[in-house]
Amino acid sequence: MKKLPNNDPKNNRHKSHRLMAMWAGLVMTACLLPTRAYATAADPLTIVNNLSDFIFAAIKAVGIIILGWGVVQVGMSVQSHDASQRSQGFLCLFGGLLIAFAKEILTTIGAL
Repeated sequence: MKKLPNNDPKNNRHKSHRLMAMWAGLVMTACLLPTRAYATAADPLTIVNNLSDFIFAAIKAVGIIILGWGVVQVGMSVQSHDASQRSQGFLCLFGGLLIAFAKEILTTIGAL
């Protein structure tokens, strides 16, 4: 077998392929190994509260994304002097705020 010089692109490609194959093998091994799952919450109310916290965290993430998009729209409308885009951006901005802080708002008015 012919030895390639260190600066040869083929040699670098072979190294990267070898590293990628080793990484894929490591990931596959980690995914296929059995893991133990311990059920620590014996109280059903704790399970429901944990699920509720998870759902509200997902809703908050969506609200923050919408809030960011609203900020981008308002910034673009200021740059282009477009009034309809500005109103759309502010609606998106305030809607994102309402969605992001939905849990706090519901807690404040006593619904949760």
